[in-house]
Amino acid sequence: MIQDKSVLAIIPARGGSKGVPRKNIKDLAGKPLIAWTIEEAKKSKYIDRLVLSSEDQEIISVAEHYGCEVPFKRPQEMALDETPGLDPVLHAIDNLPNYDYVVLLQPTSPLRNVHDIDQAIKKCELNSGIAVVSVTESSKNPFWTYKLDSKEIMIPLMDINGIPARRQDAPKSFVLNGAVYVTKTDTLKEENSFLQKEIIAYVMPSERSLDIDSELDFKICEIMIREEML
Repeated sequence: MIQDKSVLAIIPARGGSKGVPRKNIKDLAGKPLIAWTIEEAKKSKYIDRLVLSSEDQEIISVAEHYGCEVPFKRPQEMALDETPGLDPVLHAIDNLPNYDYVVLLQPTSPLRNVHDIDQAIKKCELNSGIAVVSVTESSKNPFWTYKLDSKEIMIPLMDINGIPARRQDAPKSFVLNGAVYVTKTDTLKEENSFLQKEIIAYVMPSERSLDIDSELDFKICEIMIREEML
């Protein structure tokens, strides 16, 4: 709990990963990908209940082995490629009501640690429950970002008249890294999104912001973990 408010953390992990088959339980530096998130979340001083949402029995068994509670099995229709990412979270809080805060921890952020989790929760509470999402500084500033038309002609995404003359003069930009989302449970149900009208950033360093989406990401992440262990 935090300031007498209860906290529910949800790890969503479906079985049907297209980019990397069985991604959520694929080995990463000696243990399944999902285990990295479970182990850090279990260290939290604020999380009252940590649960997995999955339709896949093998993922459920792995999560339970690492000490994550699985109080229900996600309906198959909520584990499709086209299923909105928020649906499993809403399903979970409907099945587990009466928690003040909900925390979403995606298993594809294995380098996020308990400090990140607890600081994001604390920041949400200190700001009267305004939603907090984790971000990292973007390596590509949007001032120099383009889209292409049908003839592949480059069109600036931002007003070209406002582009600074030097990169050093451009304001820093930040992107969601997918590691931690925190909000009041009631507000999530009302807004139907973690990205609400007012959002506060919890800034994470790039070295903890890797989002696993490909085999290459796995290889990069494993190298980073191995080097940290040396």
